[in-house]
Amino acid sequence: MEKERVLSIRDLLISFDTANGTVNAICGMRFDVFKGETLAIVGESGSGKTVTVKAVMGIMSNNQHIDGGEIFYTYTNEAGEKVTVDITKMSEREVRSKICGKHIAMVFQDPMTSLNPTVIVGKQIMEGMREHYKISLKEAKQRAIKLLDEVGIENPEKRFKQYPHQLSGGMRQRVVIAIALACDPDILICDEPTTALDVTIQWKFLELIKKLQAEKNLTVIYITHDLGVVAKVADFVCVMYAGRIIETGSIEEIYYDPRHPYTWGLLSSLPDLSTDSDRLFAIPGNPVNLLHKIKGDPFAPRNPYALKIDFEEEPPLFDVGGTHKVASWLCHPDAPKVEMPESLRIKINRMIQEEG
Repeated sequence: MEKERVLSIRDLLISFDTANGTVNAICGMRFDVFKGETLAIVGESGSGKTVTVKAVMGIMSNNQHIDGGEIFYTYTNEAGEKVTVDITKMSEREVRSKICGKHIAMVFQDPMTSLNPTVIVGKQIMEGMREHYKISLKEAKQRAIKLLDEVGIENPEKRFKQYPHQLSGGMRQRVVIAIALACDPDILICDEPTTALDVTIQWKFLELIKKLQAEKNLTVIYITHDLGVVAKVADFVCVMYAGRIIETGSIEEIYYDPRHPYTWGLLSSLPDLSTDSDRLFAIPGNPVNLLHKIKGDPFAPRNPYALKIDFEEEPPLFDVGGTHKVASWLCHPDAPKVEMPESLRIKINRMIQEEG
């Protein structure tokens, strides 16, 4: 059966005007998201992950503008008809009133900055329901308490009346999830959702998202730099660098057969309790300055396997089999054969054995 595409980003260009010049933050982004699946977008800080998904939500800063491309979102309207809209052609007000909350919702990484400290959590959950569904206060309260229970908050009637500062970090993040789910969205975007949580409850949070996804047939997009999180939740992965997707594929293709040197670096930097080495791997160098025009592959200055052409021409996405695509000249048929580092090969073989 053909998969149902719900979100398509095509050749997206986003830039920021700054006092020092124009920052080309997103350069030709292309990817698809399908109904019921989980996509993880990974990369270092500043690679453009959050800027991309905020554009999907219509969240733009005053100095930010979309210079090209489309964001196609497909949903079922009130009449039961399939509708496709280009979010880039809608005003911010239209996106907020017609798309945000009702069809696409977002869980931000720090619940304390996304919750209003002066308003009880119950009222914050009800706000979206009353705006989009025009339901009574009594019905909204009942649904809000039910949502608090669904996201695993004990004694939801009591918590409904409390302020954010009266809840633990884990509870606040669950409240943010309840707010995101208040209007039964099709797509849930989680931006670094476990960053502000204690490591002991991160796994419970991820299990909660997976449970809610199965129950509500949600499509989930994770934004993260934590490849450990990606391994637990994702079906497909997009690896970003300097505002571009440099490798994309299924979770198995990215974890067990990575092809881009940057992805090799990300996987090598994962802590490994099975190794005898006391060293932690770090990718050498720093990300490129996006204020300057980039010639060639933006990762070339940090790439120990860079070819001459890497400094002259940006590589396209080469199809390397299945759903796996890689933007590296090393994947060109005429390129010299370069194997991943032996230490990473050993780590991957160990992961495969552990997975059975």
